Amino acid sequence: MTQTTAPAEIRENPYRADFPLLAGNPELAFLDSAATAQRPAAVLDAQRRFYETMNANPLRGLYRLSVEATQAIEDARAHVARHVNGGSASQVVFTRNASESLNICAQSLGRSVLRPGDQVVISIMEHHSNLIPWQQVCRETGAELVYLRPERDGTVTPAQVEAAIGPRARIVSMTHVSNVLGVETPIADVVERAHEVGAYAVVDGAQSVPHLAVDVEAIGCDLMAFSAHKLMGPMGVGVLWGTPEVLDAMPPFLTGGEMIDSVTETDAVWAPVPAKFEAGTQDAAGIYGLDAALAYLEGIGMEAVERRERLLAAYLCERLLEAPHVEVYGPAEPERHVGAVSFNVEGIHPHDVASLLDMRDVAIRAGHHCAQPLLAWLGAESTCRASVALYNDASDIDRLVEGLDYVWGTFHAC
Repeated sequence: MTQTTAPAEIRENPYRADFPLLAGNPELAFLDSAATAQRPAAVLDAQRRFYETMNANPLRGLYRLSVEATQAIEDARAHVARHVNGGSASQVVFTRNASESLNICAQSLGRSVLRPGDQVVISIMEHHSNLIPWQQVCRETGAELVYLRPERDGTVTPAQVEAAIGPRARIVSMTHVSNVLGVETPIADVVERAHEVGAYAVVDGAQSVPHLAVDVEAIGCDLMAFSAHKLMGPMGVGVLWGTPEVLDAMPPFLTGGEMIDSVTETDAVWAPVPAKFEAGTQDAAGIYGLDAALAYLEGIGMEAVERRERLLAAYLCERLLEAPHVEVYGPAEPERHVGAVSFNVEGIHPHDVASLLDMRDVAIRAGHHCAQPLLAWLGAESTCRASVALYNDASDIDRLVEGLDYVWGTFHAC
């Protein structure tokens, strides 16, 4: 069998040197960016700069350091809005992660609008963060949780969208890109159908915003969640973007300091959005780091990022499809994979595969990837998952495939 030749663009790597952990570990093939991305020096420098030059509690002081810290957060908020074409900065709520953002959607929006007999529609491909919160709120409200089940490769058809999202749907919450199958859903069509039946549309953008030029206005959703740490920003920062009408109507999920306008002994008046959803002290340095991460990516250009990562994901899929004793999940067309490819090696547990690859400095994920219902539907308890980012190149993928030969040989030595 002829081995696929990598495109010239991904045989070269002008980006790895920007990432201190990768530059300091030249033998490491890091292929787990779907779990968390590496951080460029610009992000690490930004967090340190925040603590060295403006370390004060934002919003709570009128002195220079506090004012500068406050401005840093608001500048980052505006930057996030621009990055996803999300209108006003006030439409951006900072959370701890995408999971918290989706919990706000379920607990705040869900408990406000759901009644017995209503339906919440999700897909079987959802990450637990976009599944368990809806399970819980449906149990509390008497609503029914309905699953859209795509084709076996993750393809969502127009007929499936129409059938799953019926007249009783009140909320539709769906992933933009599957963290297991790496397949992009027709999210704008899903949103359009949700609105046709009068439902709110929520999008889990955790696996799309890092890899694609995402435009929330074009998608048309009411709410979108994503995380900084998958976007080359710090851990501990998430984003909930929403339309002004929906955010204004939602009650706060967490209460306490800074999310109020006034408080008496018996009542409280909430602050306007986004402060209404940001109880307590925010991770100001992390938010400042997210601002730097967006600047780094935009300096390259999201279209260029998307092109490189699509080439990487396609090459990854092609090499795995060529490898003996390897089963690939998701679309058979390599160009349809976004960021990640899941696979298994015949007769070898994914944990053993990952452990042996680690001995050769190849880092992949193994397990259920926080998507157990999907894996059960696929008939697999767990899988291996390799995922790419712009700092990868063809040699990382070649080392993975060579490592799989080593894994097979280890288990089948004479």
